[in-house]
Amino acid sequence: MPVYSISHVENVRVCVVMVGLPARGKSLIAQKIVRYLSWLSIKSKCFNVGGYRRELAADVGDFTAEFFDPTNKRGLQYRQSAVDSAINDMMKWFVNENGVVGILDATNSTKQRRAEILKLCRDNYIEPMFLESWCDDQDLILQNILDVKTTSPDYVNSESEYATKDFLKRIKFYEQNYETMDVKHDSDLTFIKLVNVNQQIILNRIESYLESRIVYYVMNLHIKPRSIYLSRHGESEYNLTGQIGGDANLSERGWRYAKKLPELVLKSLGEENKHTNLTVWTSTLNRTQQTASFLPYKKKLQWKALDELDAGECDGMTYEEIEQKFPEDFKARDDNKYEYRYRGGESYRDIVIRLEPIIMELERQENILIITHQAVLRCLYAYFMNVPQEESPWMSIPLHTLIKLEPRAYSTIVSRIKADIPAVSTYKEKGTSQLGEIVNGTTSSKSRDLINDSKCV
Repeated sequence: MPVYSISHVENVRVCVVMVGLPARGKSLIAQKIVRYLSWLSIKSKCFNVGGYRRELAADVGDFTAEFFDPTNKRGLQYRQSAVDSAINDMMKWFVNENGVVGILDATNSTKQRRAEILKLCRDNYIEPMFLESWCDDQDLILQNILDVKTTSPDYVNSESEYATKDFLKRIKFYEQNYETMDVKHDSDLTFIKLVNVNQQIILNRIESYLESRIVYYVMNLHIKPRSIYLSRHGESEYNLTGQIGGDANLSERGWRYAKKLPELVLKSLGEENKHTNLTVWTSTLNRTQQTASFLPYKKKLQWKALDELDAGECDGMTYEEIEQKFPEDFKARDDNKYEYRYRGGESYRDIVIRLEPIIMELERQENILIITHQAVLRCLYAYFMNVPQEESPWMSIPLHTLIKLEPRAYSTIVSRIKADIPAVSTYKEKGTSQLGEIVNGTTSSKSRDLINDSKCV
């Protein structure tokens, strides 16, 4: 393998090398790490070898288990080419794009393969960090197979029963050459070994700050299927007047949404999951607690970290008033909304910092319903959907809409249920102090009822 020259070697760069048999949650963990680090402004990228394999071996057609048979020379050649292509692209990314954390998402199941990657990283002044997901919990493995076969491109048109049998056969082929990691034989390596996800966690030679952050995050993960529900509070009295911040009560329509919310949650859960017990999180402000007041779930927690962005001296003002009183600030916020901090208040970056403990706790939980505010929801949604920071403050998160997120190995499934209860728009387009989104070239006024149907998008 060639050596790539990297400038500024004093900057620590990390290559997280995933290790583990198929259906151990590696891709899900890898994607989560990328989302988390990117959310914290640490430039990260995942290089999934399976994606390279599908592209390079497109002429193969269906990737049945036989393709992964160690005696299948053609399949072995394609798989090696896929690994080489992923590694080449990752090294170029480190050099050309100043990457900080690259993740090589593959089985990397033999000591020889891991030794080759180790040497390449060290030759190029990149810190190698191995992350093994080891699992013998058959129920968890079967659940992961269910996830893979429903989201992996390898099984798009396959019957469920066939996909399960074929994937189990694929695992058997990988097991023939699999060599796990342990402290005795890998004492000189930096690695994390997750045993049955978080039943036991083995750490070895964690040395840098960046590695410790990754460890801290991974220790809070689980890969069981779950749903996360997000909702803004119901329409508030301040929303009607166009004021920002404050601790206003719900409007009449906001109270209607609060009463409707239990029905929306039940609809989203589905009849088969209607007895699922959600944990409800709200901010400490009146409008979120009032919105949660009709939900039948016992466990309701208030988080100060979920409070709306602090507008400082602009609290209680309209955007028109801010534009008139602080024109330079108004423009500065439009120019860089993520970094701009209100006078005596907060920026979107500040919200991300205070939300980090929420994210950690959220990753430990199963089914959660979070009722909070527009800016906070933008930051949370950006985390789960890997939305670039410069785009997140401009996302549309309308009132009276329940958002359901279902994290999967290859993507996050998003669905929205809109209540048939009108609400004003609180969205401010760039370059204007008027509220309302531009739809088909026309700006809706802040009094226009934007949400008037109950279709699931």
